[in-house]
Amino acid sequence: MSQATPELVEVACALCGAARRREVFQDAPYKVWRCIECELVYVSPRIPDDWLIDTVYNATYWRSEAPRDRGYADYLTDEKAARRTWSRRWKALAEWWPASGSVLDVGCANGGFLNHARNQGLSPYGLEPSLAAHTRAIDRIGAHRVIRKDLGTASAVRPDGWPTHFDLVTMWDVLEHLPDPVGALRQAGELLAPGGRVVVETQDVGSRFARLLGRRWHHYKHVEHLMHFDKSTLEQALAAAGLRALSWTRRGAGKSVRLSFLIERSARVAPWMPRLLSPLLRLGNPLFYVNPCDEWIVVAEPIEPA
Repeated sequence: MSQATPELVEVACALCGAARRREVFQDAPYKVWRCIECELVYVSPRIPDDWLIDTVYNATYWRSEAPRDRGYADYLTDEKAARRTWSRRWKALAEWWPASGSVLDVGCANGGFLNHARNQGLSPYGLEPSLAAHTRAIDRIGAHRVIRKDLGTASAVRPDGWPTHFDLVTMWDVLEHLPDPVGALRQAGELLAPGGRVVVETQDVGSRFARLLGRRWHHYKHVEHLMHFDKSTLEQALAAAGLRALSWTRRGAGKSVRLSFLIERSARVAPWMPRLLSPLLRLGNPLFYVNPCDEWIVVAEPIEPA
């Protein structure tokens, strides 16, 4: 993280705005709460909104020394793992992709999904507010196709040559990072062309795997994951944004990861496990597809006015 450390701020529920809540657990200085009104699980206190991009998502986020707490070990350069992940996801959702048209990937990172979508015949566009990831994405997709903005500013002002609306808007592992998830989903819906769809992937705090691990669940990364949805709270967020779900699936919601990733994350289960497993790396660092079924991929469309 950057040398400057912001003062953490208390926040209310980002889904319903309620302040009434019960504590799930604390991991000082952070606490994880469940909203009494809507059941959303969220972190408070947390880093202020205007500090998030530069403090959390700087270059050390994408190549982190402590990825189980923040960021990734080496997200921007492991192309083989990313290609396998996107290929599986594309096949898992084959019936929902448009045959042609434009796609906007919100939080496109280094452009991995957009590159895959372009290879499938779609015209790619991306938003990525992190400077380090944005630089990689424009090298891959093109400077005129990836802009360093978030969804709110991009929905109001788009570069010359961009479509006014998109046939597909995707949000892969993004919603849990956003201070205003309902607003982001609403803006995504407003950017759809007629017949267009929004695809959202996010973690499921109500999954069996999350319940089994409890506070050791690998998605409890309080600096970046500001909230944790389950099916009910994600349905509420979609409805509040004027969207309705067409499909819910866990197929394709896993990732292709290196053995080193699995070893590093094993510390969540027991601190001694990485020491036990590390000798396996002498045999190489192969890829594994891992899907603990603790994430949802949702395909949604705008709700037609009554």
